[in-house]
Amino acid sequence: MARKFKELEAAMSAEAITASDAIHTRLKETMALEELRNALRMTQQELAQTLQVDQSAVSKLEHRTDMYVSTLRRCIAAMGGELEIRAVFPQGTVRITQFEQFAADE
Repeated sequence: MARKFKELEAAMSAEAITASDAIHTRLKETMALEELRNALRMTQQELAQTLQVDQSAVSKLEHRTDMYVSTLRRCIAAMGGELEIRAVFPQGTVRITQFEQFAADE
C-alpha cells in the first residue's frame, strides 16, 4: 500500500530531512532542457508550435550538447523564461552580458 510522504517524513531524523531538502533544491536548480520542459508540463509539440518548428526539431534540440546561444534563448523564451549566462568562479559568480544586445536585436 502506498504511503503518504508526510508519513515517511515523520519517521525521518532532522538530519535526513535537511539532507533530503538539500538534494531537492540542487535537483531543482539543475535540469536538462527536456527535464525543464517536462517540469513545466509542456509537450514537445506545444514547444514546437511556439517555436514554429516541427516536433522532431524540438527532440533534436533537447538532445544536443552544443548549440547557439540565440537558439537556447529562443527555446527558453518559448517556455516562458529568460536566459541568463553566468560564469561561476570560486571567488563568486559573474553575469555575462555581451549576449543581451543580440537578444534585443532579434
